[in-house]
Amino acid sequence: MPVPRGRTDESQDLPSRRRFPPLWAQIVIALVLGVLLGFLAPGFSEHIEIVGEAFIRLIQMSLIPLIFPLIVLAIARMDSAKTLGRLAGKSILYFEVVTTVIVVCTVGVAAIAGFGSDVHLPARDAADTKGITKSLDAGQFILDIIPKNIFSALSEGNLLAVLLFAAFFGVALARIGEKAQPVLNVLDGVAEAMFRVVGWVARLAPIAVIAYVAYNTAHYGWDVLLDLALFVVVFYAACVLVLGLILPVVALVCRVPYFRMLAKVGDLVLLSFVTRSSEVVLAPLIARLERFGVSRRISSFTMPLGYSFNADGATIYEGLAVVFLANAYGIELTPGRLIMAILVLMLLTKGIAGIPSASVVVLFSAATIIGLPAQGVAILLAVDFVVDMARTALNVTGNALAATVIAKSEKAFLPENTQSSVGPIGPTSC
Repeated sequence: MPVPRGRTDESQDLPSRRRFPPLWAQIVIALVLGVLLGFLAPGFSEHIEIVGEAFIRLIQMSLIPLIFPLIVLAIARMDSAKTLGRLAGKSILYFEVVTTVIVVCTVGVAAIAGFGSDVHLPARDAADTKGITKSLDAGQFILDIIPKNIFSALSEGNLLAVLLFAAFFGVALARIGEKAQPVLNVLDGVAEAMFRVVGWVARLAPIAVIAYVAYNTAHYGWDVLLDLALFVVVFYAACVLVLGLILPVVALVCRVPYFRMLAKVGDLVLLSFVTRSSEVVLAPLIARLERFGVSRRISSFTMPLGYSFNADGATIYEGLAVVFLANAYGIELTPGRLIMAILVLMLLTKGIAGIPSASVVVLFSAATIIGLPAQGVAILLAVDFVVDMARTALNVTGNALAATVIAKSEKAFLPENTQSSVGPIGPTSC
């Protein structure tokens, strides 16, 4: 039985009724309205963040019930365990190569340019990072991936633990053959229902954008950005460089139509930019990539995995932040310290999706290991909401490309609207 495909129009994953403008236009309008509301009615805007938070919670409510059946179905319907191992191996290898290239380029170029050398950051109480300034313990991190209780992992939204259990469960269903068919039918129905639920929730996106932008404008204003404007500008420039140069080169090497893909999912990237949440667009992104030509069997496996192991935007942020803070505080970046920074970031930026304030936790851990002052991390929190927008959007774009590249390598990428008869997955070159 094929994986549930749902309707072929775009109403399933995003609000696209003909009487409304397209999503990108709705978001732009909401963006302008949010800024105006924040400046004209700051008192009111300070209290409407709850609307945006409610939207994010609705998405989070739907995320695990959607991901679990998709992962199980993707694995259970692979033609062999060898296929599963090959797909997982390709995905992890791709994630590691791309993020490593990004972190090496980011740290190297920033260090050569002396990024942050002309900035003099004031001391600030490290208590401003209270609740998130903790180091990552590698042993505990590995243990946390293995859930003591799967129901607890599901309720807590522990994505890596859910992925691990779903992988075991999917392999087990594949091994028992026909006896698994009733379970697969149920999971089909659950996945289809959750796509419908997420589609309903996505219709509220423009309202959430107004609330978020109005709150941020009223609460932070623009003055807070002046002292750290250089960091913000350079970070955005680095994101544009990765988006417009490194990722297109990866796509060119793997013979993937990058800019056509970007046009197909651009409004979703914009939505993730404004809401600062990659979870918001996971379900519609899988559906949109399927219409673009990516087999859902591939995207359902690769996308959730990429959310944990392929954070391109977060990788740029960590690399720039480490060099910026070191130079701003006059800490010499010796070759040994640079190599240490790269190795630490290569390790710490993997599997951070389930950690609250993940990028800040990773940055604090890296700062502790390399010897940077915690006060610098606290100062960067002042502009984290601005940085996080581009960071999230680049993460989403990178994972969309990853799913397309992996599908192409598995002969599971076909032109748009011709995927109805995708056969067994088979290997080929990138």
